[in-house]
Amino acid sequence: MRNASRVTEFILLGIPHTEDLETMLFVLFLSFYIFTLIGNLLILLAIVSSTRLHTPMYFFLCELSMCDIFFPSVSSPKMLFYLSGKSRAISYAGCVSQLFFYHFLGCTECFLYTVMAYDRFVAICYPLRYTIIMSHRACTLLAMGTSFFGCIQATFLTALTFQLPYCGPNEVDYYFCDIPVMLKLACADTSSLEMVGFISVGLMPLSCFLLILTSYSRIVYSILQIRSAEGRQRAFSTCSAHLTAILLFYMPVVLIYLRPTPNPWMDATVQILNNLVTPMLNPLIYSLRNKEVKSSLKKALRQLGFHPKQLQREISN
Repeated sequence: MRNASRVTEFILLGIPHTEDLETMLFVLFLSFYIFTLIGNLLILLAIVSSTRLHTPMYFFLCELSMCDIFFPSVSSPKMLFYLSGKSRAISYAGCVSQLFFYHFLGCTECFLYTVMAYDRFVAICYPLRYTIIMSHRACTLLAMGTSFFGCIQATFLTALTFQLPYCGPNEVDYYFCDIPVMLKLACADTSSLEMVGFISVGLMPLSCFLLILTSYSRIVYSILQIRSAEGRQRAFSTCSAHLTAILLFYMPVVLIYLRPTPNPWMDATVQILNNLVTPMLNPLIYSLRNKEVKSSLKKALRQLGFHPKQLQREISN
């Protein structure tokens, strides 16, 4: 990366066409952020505190919850900071960090969904060999692999973006530093880099999505071979949550990075959905409707001496 850049800081202009709405957006996004943190922390508490939930499926759910805690934390605190009327400036290093960790956590989550699809594939298609295939060592290696390859992808994209000189305008027409808006500010021809970035950003989720489709095509085939209707329903129910979360994750990626004509307002709106709403919904989709998780969570809260009746009533609904 070039240290000779004349730009030492950038100005985040925020979400386009939201002037005079800062207070309302601050309250709305702060609520989303708080609920996201609380929901995912509760999932971690329930899984870690219960030995019954120390299985591969819940092991990967723990990693997903950790991603869903850190992922919105990349851009939300700074966004909330300037929505409250504070400075919109972000340092050059801060901008680099935002872009790196956003893509690192996003890519890690993308790989993680693929691993979770493989876990469901083994559980349904090879139930007698499940504990052997998805051993503790295998789960650890898969979890480490998601982070490793996420780091490689994010390092490549960050180096690709910030090896360019930034010597002119420093106003980022967005609410955080991301590849498309940063390339617009570079003092160099970015057409070839845009194409490389487009291929890189598109190829990774596309490859993961194809692997997920392959897993679920085998899963559906195996489920249809189950004779009892109750068995088929139980098998489908274990996969429905994962499929819902996959759709919520991939739709924003396609709309933001793979559309030929960018739309700043639409991109920002979809990105908010991806950054805040999806991580907030994941605990509800995956676990808080799960009887085992609810039971473990209630037990953990009682052990901590925490007995909010209203919270327990909401979890039970």
